[in-house]
Amino acid sequence: MPTTRLQRTLPAAPAAVWRVLNDPYQQQRWWPRVRRVEDVDLDRFTQVLGTQRGKGVRADFAILARDEEQLLQWSQELEGSPFERLMEEAVTTFKLAPGADGADATTTLVSVEYVQRLRGWSRLAPFLFKGAAKRQLGEALDGLEAAVA
Repeated sequence: MPTTRLQRTLPAAPAAVWRVLNDPYQQQRWWPRVRRVEDVDLDRFTQVLGTQRGKGVRADFAILARDEEQLLQWSQELEGSPFERLMEEAVTTFKLAPGADGADATTTLVSVEYVQRLRGWSRLAPFLFKGAAKRQLGEALDGLEAAVA
């Protein structure tokens, strides 16, 4: 089960980072390949991802946990999707903490973890999925940093 973790200190207060992170409509500003976000509800959202061929692929997500300015966790709903043949589970977790400047934080430590439970042939090459996940999470943190700056 590939698990990928990255963290970065962003030059913004936790409240500012949380406002962007917790608003699914903001994802097209910072999450890689998201063209737009649709069907946003309190506990779910749909990303429309752009492919190299210019087509859109829908990816549905359910919010599993949300703790104001501290934790956001979502799971991709794989059943019936193009991703179902590759993965049994895909869960992304963001944790926020005040930066080194403490209670009056003007920086935020953002930790992100992506856990994938693979299926089929993909179980034979977990290193491919872990490498792709590391690139994706790095790009997401780059985008989140730009969005809150």
